[in-house]
Amino acid sequence: MKIVSPAKVNLFLHVTGRRPDGYHTIRSLMCCVSLYDNLTFDFSAPEITVACNHPDVPENESNIAYRAARCFLDALHQNGGVAITIEKHIPVAAGLGGGSSNAATVLLEMNARWGRPFSMAQLKHLGLSLGADVPFFIFRKPALASGIGEHLEFWNDLRPYRLILVHPRIHICTADVYKNLNLGLTKCEQKHKSSPLNIGFNPRCHLCNDLETVTVSWHPEIAEIKNRLLSHGAAGALMSGSGSTVFGIFEEADAAKNAFSALSTDGSNAYFLAQILL
Repeated sequence: MKIVSPAKVNLFLHVTGRRPDGYHTIRSLMCCVSLYDNLTFDFSAPEITVACNHPDVPENESNIAYRAARCFLDALHQNGGVAITIEKHIPVAAGLGGGSSNAATVLLEMNARWGRPFSMAQLKHLGLSLGADVPFFIFRKPALASGIGEHLEFWNDLRPYRLILVHPRIHICTADVYKNLNLGLTKCEQKHKSSPLNIGFNPRCHLCNDLETVTVSWHPEIAEIKNRLLSHGAAGALMSGSGSTVFGIFEEADAAKNAFSALSTDGSNAYFLAQILL
């Protein structure tokens, strides 16, 4: 059976502090978008295996989808197997959460296959042991995330905006970005004080990402992509997560399609037309 595994974007990402264990705390508005990996499961397999069509994705025990399957079976105190095939469409190490989404999809699908022995809260707890974004992909609704990303509050004040996602074919290590972040230079808190979110999300006011300063200092082309999206009619543009993908938000579908047609002739970047999933 083939199951879709969506990407995400961070409509804002405010880094609020750093815990003694080294993890950073955040406040972020996250939503899934209509760009998907496809996962196929064969539950007749005698052991856990992973195969993927992307050369940069490992096919061994280090793959997060493999670890999700192992985590599920260990929590269930059962032996068993599953052959997982991943058809990648979400760019890798690009701020879109593809690996975390794959892990969440494995947990959700295995839970369904085994008769739902775990509640959603228990699945999110299992997911957190694999990565900070995994609980969000189990939740799969627009959410205000806090803590290290595990505290999720449904956000119902959002439109199904059209997006253009631009990946400059750069792989970013999230840990390196956080390691180089100067917490004294973060800007999201100040921006949201001047435009409170309780007035409703507005892409012209509320887009911000405290990690952008770090990633753009290494890859200034990210700022150039943002400017190009804005010049082609985006209401706002932002880097997602730790990068390197940039998204532009469009309020009208036709405007997004026209901008996509104009921008995607540039072969140096990968372009995707998508929309926010509610």
